[in-house]
Amino acid sequence: MPTYAYACKDCSHAFEIVQSFTDSSLTSCPECQGTLRKKFNSVGVVFKGSGFYRTDSRDAKGSTVSPAPAPATAATPAAATASAS
Repeated sequence: MPTYAYACKDCSHAFEIVQSFTDSSLTSCPECQGTLRKKFNSVGVVFKGSGFYRTDSRDAKGSTVSPAPAPATAATPAAATASAS
């Protein structure tokens, strides 16, 4: 369940409470019975990186997407000179 932060407009009392999504917002301060306002904080989850894909957390047998082909390897210079002779 999410934690919500409230602050009283009258006495500046601030507190946090765990409420369900279906619970209604609190309206009166438990200290002075004044008007409450809900405080909004920054987002708790931040995704960083080059990207996130559906197959990142799956194993190969459970994936419906075929793996990318291996990159073609170039001939080594020694093999190229041996075939040229």
